Amino acid sequence: MEKDSKNTIRTRFAPSPTGELHIGSARAALFPYLFAKKNRGEFLVRIEDTDQKRLVKDSELRMLDLIKWLGMSWDAKPIYQSARTSLYKEYARQLVEDGKAYFCFCSEERLEELRKKQEASGVPTGYDRKCRNLNPAEVLEKIKNGEPHVIRLKVPESGKISFTDLIRGKIEFDFHNINDELLLKSDGFPTYHLAAIVDDHEQGITHIFRGEEWLSSVPKHLLLFQYFGWEPPQYAHMSVIVGKDKKKLSKREGSVSVDAFKSDGYLPEAIVNFIALLGWNPGDEREFFNLKELEREFDLAKVNKSPAMFDIEKLNHFNAHYIRKMGEKELLEKTKLFSKVDFSKYDKSFLQKETKVIKERMVLLKDFDELSHYFFSDIDVDKEMVKFGKSEWQDTEIGLEKTIESLAEMDDKKWESVDDLNHFLSEVVTVNGLKNGDVFWPVRVALSGEKFSPSPAELIWVFGKEESLKRLKNALNKIK
Repeated sequence: MEKDSKNTIRTRFAPSPTGELHIGSARAALFPYLFAKKNRGEFLVRIEDTDQKRLVKDSELRMLDLIKWLGMSWDAKPIYQSARTSLYKEYARQLVEDGKAYFCFCSEERLEELRKKQEASGVPTGYDRKCRNLNPAEVLEKIKNGEPHVIRLKVPESGKISFTDLIRGKIEFDFHNINDELLLKSDGFPTYHLAAIVDDHEQGITHIFRGEEWLSSVPKHLLLFQYFGWEPPQYAHMSVIVGKDKKKLSKREGSVSVDAFKSDGYLPEAIVNFIALLGWNPGDEREFFNLKELEREFDLAKVNKSPAMFDIEKLNHFNAHYIRKMGEKELLEKTKLFSKVDFSKYDKSFLQKETKVIKERMVLLKDFDELSHYFFSDIDVDKEMVKFGKSEWQDTEIGLEKTIESLAEMDDKKWESVDDLNHFLSEVVTVNGLKNGDVFWPVRVALSGEKFSPSPAELIWVFGKEESLKRLKNALNKIK
């Protein structure tokens, strides 16, 4: 897929299937996705599976499923680098023939010994270029004898190379500090450096988004583009993501796995919204954006190069927001995966009412059962909890008695409005010369058995007349 005359913008997500999809990896997919969509370009996927020792079975399938779950789609079938090894070998040998790369026969033992000596001497570690100037006849003889070998990039020994990062501005590197990078391993598989450059060219990638830890690789990559005579893409190196301790968020922390968040009951809308603001901001006070809005709003000029703070409370804030916005029917469907309640046993109207009041208090989908258990099972009211702190037992008893009497006689239409029920409870207080704590508190505890729950009026609205009166009478009998 060569770059075409229309200069179509093409970005890519290129995960290595060596583990799970983490927040940083998800951002590495989201930003190029948004940039492509904003500019009517194409977003591609490439599986960089050349590191055979670290592969995790089906890891890439789980990653791609999660990217889809987050709402992103790609514009062409994903390619697998492991199926393209013969192509990379051809390009590596082309570099050798052009004098831009060379065969290296140094054993792993020699390289390890070299590294130890360099560390002991306090000098930067790296290959000492022992095989860089081997006689061609000697190279040929070694290959004929079947000696294990690799191919290394021939980096200039002096001079500089620079580029303009779309986030960080102009950056310059001195060739003197750059190692002769490994391009083709002894097992015939390419390293990331060779395979990525070949594929970025062949897929027509115009813009590359990746973490700032890849900055040191840029000079090697630019050199490869230069050696091949190809136009390099533009680079945008995103900031590191840090925790509250200001330390880099570890990819090995299960707590930042997107799959773990999904399993805990986070919504894709919340995760996307949260990730988008890890380094990007709209330039105003807005904080809630769905994916379509982000596709319109995303602006590379507003991506910050400072470290992005991972704040779980912020993610919870977003998740609670999107739960509250969701319709009761849809929310019930989503909570089925997390709940032990058999919804088929309950009336749909009851379930929707219950969900309407519970969702205002939910942060995660898995919170449903904990917050609503008293709606689906009988409760054993704690007698001591029924009385509000400064209330008298006599007034608490009167409050429950008058509430029961009035509810039993109340017009059926008023049962359909939380506001009417709230007004009704206030009237019980006023008419009987009581205090709010003599009525609202004991009614709440009688219905839910909890100190913290939806309001008494909401509880009555959900339970309805028969169940509300039954629970209130049970509590009254208990304190008598």
